[in-house]
Formats: sequence, C-alpha cells, structure tokens
Amino acid sequence: MRASISLYRKLLAIEIRAQLQYPASFLFDLVSYGLVVSLFFVSLAMILQRFEGIAGWTLGEVAFLYGTIEVSFGAMDLIFSGFDPGEFGRDVRLGRFDTVLLRPVNPTLQVLGSKFVLRRLGRVVQGLVIFGIGLALSEIRWTLAKLLFVPVIVLSLVCFFGGLFIIGATITFWTVESIEVMNILTYGGSEMMSYPMSIYQPWMRRFFTFVVPAIFLNYYPTLFILGKPDPLGYPSFAPLLSPIVGLATLMLALAFWRFGIRHYQSTGT
Repeated sequence: MRASISLYRKLLAIEIRAQLQYPASFLFDLVSYGLVVSLFFVSLAMILQRFEGIAGWTLGEVAFLYGTIEVSFGAMDLIFSGFDPGEFGRDVRLGRFDTVLLRPVNPTLQVLGSKFVLRRLGRVVQGLVIFGIGLALSEIRWTLAKLLFVPVIVLSLVCFFGGLFIIGATITFWTVESIEVMNILTYGGSEMMSYPMSIYQPWMRRFFTFVVPAIFLNYYPTLFILGKPDPLGYPSFAPLLSPIVGLATLMLALAFWRFGIRHYQSTGT
C-alpha cells in the first residue's frame, strides 16, 4: 500500500512539473477555465434576480447548490482525469492501454496517475467563490453536524462522478469510442444537479432517484444544511444517503473496471 501511494505521488509530480514548464500558458488556461464557470453563474444570477428566485429557492440557496457541484466536479475532474471516457477511449483505440497492461504495476494506479490536469483548479476555485456567495446570502443556522457534513457532501460527489468516469472508461473496452450517454450522466448530470430537483418533471426526478440516485448526493443534503422543507416528501434520513450512494457508485465502478480488464481484448493497433 505504501509503495502504491509513493508511486502515485511520483506520477503526479511528473505530471505537475510537465504542466508547469510553461507557466504563462498554465495561468491563462487556469483563469480561462474558471471564467467559463463564472459566466454561467453570472447569467443564472441575473435571471434569478429578475424573477426573485426559482421554485422557492433564493439566489443564495441556488449558489450553495451550484458551488458545491462545481467544487466537487472540478476536484473529481482533476483527480480522475485519466479515466475521462473521451481521452481513455482514444488510448484504447491507439493501443496505449496495452502498454499499461504490460507494465508490472497496477493498471488502475497507472491510469489514475497518468493525467492530473491542473487547469481544472480554475473550476474548483470559482466553485469555492460561488459557494462563498451562497453562504453569505443564505441564512443558515449552523450546527456541528452541518459543519461536519459539508465536506462529506463534497467527497460523496467526487466519488459519484469519479465512479461514472470509471464506468465510462470501462465501456470503451468494448465500444472503443466513448458513448454519449456517459457525457449526459457526468457533465449533463452535474449541470442538472446544480439546480433544485423540484423544478424538474416527475419522470426525470424518478430517474435520478431510482435509476441514478443523484438526488441524494446534493439536493437532499442541501435541504438539510439550509433547513428547508422537503417538497417531495421523502424520509427524513434521505440526506444521510449521500456518502452511501457516492461510495457505492465508486465501488461498483471499480468492480466493473476489474471485470473489464479481465475481459479486455486489444484493438490490434
């Protein structure tokens, strides 16, 4: 275990040094990546200010939701970049994953440490700013349980989206190319989860409750933190399902990944 952690740190150090070879380019990428998130939120804020909220949620409360997702997805995208289905599918197609399997090192560790895209930090920083705005504009009655639960929400979301990345990467063993449905669940899912689930149609809420249980990862924990009533009438323990759903998604994804490696056949490139 210690050897694996040491190797992972070395792989990350190599990635970081390579990206910092051109500091001006790195800073430009970092700022521009973060500004994209800011512009989206500014547009949303202007709309919410005009209509004084959405489905009973104020600008500050939506900012809390939005910021949590941006911080979590940005951190996940930073850590799990090697499993990005689009990039990983290209590696499979070009035969690069064959090289990974030939090395006497755990392939999961190799893929995890193969990419660490620092510009994703821009999204994390902007997400923290939006999250801070949400805290400033919302009247939250803080308790010790709420303070401790905030990082649990973020970690659960990182595990959930990371698991979806791993599932998408594993599917490319058979499809070679990334399938669009995974982008709908990852990038589209993060966009959907940035808003109150109560605004969506019943069929969509049911899908993201019983098929992909995303509703328990951000919406219900946020209701708990903000002290808002539940308009959907789910049990009071719903917010506590966040870490269970996040960790279960990651564990199932890793099991599927190991299954995929056992049945992997080279593209012959």
